[in-house]
Amino acid sequence: MDPRIRVDGPRLRDGSGQEVLLRGVGLGGWMTMENFITGHPATESQMRRAVGRVLGDEAAEAFFDAFLTEFFTEADAALLASLGMNCVRVPFSYFHLEDDAAPFVIKESGLRRLDQAVEACAAHGIYTILDLHAVPGYQNQHWHSDNPSGWATFWTHPHFQDRVVHLWEVLADRYKDNPWVAGYNPLNEPADHTGEVIGPFYARLEKAIRAIDPHHVLFLDGNRYSTDFSMFAEPFDHAVWTAHDYALPGIANPSRYPGETRGKHFDRDVVHETFLRRTEVMRKTGTPIWVGEFGPLYTGDVERDAGALRLLQDQLDIYREHGASWSLWTYKDIGTQGLVSAAPDSPYLERIAPALAKKRRLGTDSWGGSEAEIRHVLEPIERLFATEFPDFDPFPWGPHPWMKVLVRHVLLAEPMVDEFARCFTGLDADGAAELARSFRLDRCIERTELTDLLRADLRRG
Repeated sequence: MDPRIRVDGPRLRDGSGQEVLLRGVGLGGWMTMENFITGHPATESQMRRAVGRVLGDEAAEAFFDAFLTEFFTEADAALLASLGMNCVRVPFSYFHLEDDAAPFVIKESGLRRLDQAVEACAAHGIYTILDLHAVPGYQNQHWHSDNPSGWATFWTHPHFQDRVVHLWEVLADRYKDNPWVAGYNPLNEPADHTGEVIGPFYARLEKAIRAIDPHHVLFLDGNRYSTDFSMFAEPFDHAVWTAHDYALPGIANPSRYPGETRGKHFDRDVVHETFLRRTEVMRKTGTPIWVGEFGPLYTGDVERDAGALRLLQDQLDIYREHGASWSLWTYKDIGTQGLVSAAPDSPYLERIAPALAKKRRLGTDSWGGSEAEIRHVLEPIERLFATEFPDFDPFPWGPHPWMKVLVRHVLLAEPMVDEFARCFTGLDADGAAELARSFRLDRCIERTELTDLLRADLRRG
């Protein structure tokens, strides 16, 4: 078998000419730590600085090093292979590869971490897709690009764009001969508020990568968080437009599926129509379909979670009907969405329990968080804006989501970072490293109803 992946019209094929559907998970929370995945408030960089202040340099380094070592190993890849998966999307943040104080100077330590995942997956016949999830200057307005303010300055500063081009030149050179890297996902969920920069930037990036590596597939997210492809005229050669396909009943709480969610009825037909709309550009251009992210949240409400699993099965069936590859978000976390999770009685979760409780109460996490207990704060602001600024329509989703970013995910989340970090008080380097080992697979618990569903679905071929 020649594992190299290539684009052949609307299909992906390996070097032997066999059609390949890439079906697997995103490795969220590893080289891009996200607040709902690993429990901290606000952004990863804010959290790292706060933990460093509490632990000191040596113990903080021990914690993060152990976390990166244990979170994803060959044992995790073996579990995914046992489910029938053949692909892992590997998100990573730019600061693993270069420091802001030394732009364009590549850190070999970050490249070795990527090698760790690529090699673990390859050992079990699993492809990887390298996903630059957070870039200098922030390519979108939310926490998962490490954005602390809501302003995506990547699109207005050529310096940041130059650094990303350079990063991909380095990565292309490192992986150009690796057949188990299926391809490159250069920007996760970009959000260029003008829609005028992303097209020329993609053209520049494609040219730079192709000068070094003409073979690997490019997986290109659309604008507005991979939902808008209107500014792209034609697909690039050997490239795939990628869609993100989160269905509202899976991420809203409360919700019911099938049934009513936020005043709208959702069933399989509605989910199918949404998928068709989000993947229209692929079908029009005759290019492969890859759903780079999708998947419901789980709340512990038995009825709601049963509906979430039914929704997931409907989506998998729809993807099969259309020959779509997919990457389920996410593999491992603290219990919101993962296939496996740190155990509730793990040293890590027990230590950060007070911060988690306050985060839930204040609704500081965008993903899986609730504003129910702070409506008395939000409602006067919403009324004020409706009265004073009735035509205000900020990018990307309008006034109410914009207010939530500023109030819940910036104003309330930022002071929570120090409270989270104080949970680490008193730990030395050995204790901090042991805390991080709560994410080692043999110490995690499996969401068996989810893994059973995925295993059965993938056995269908």
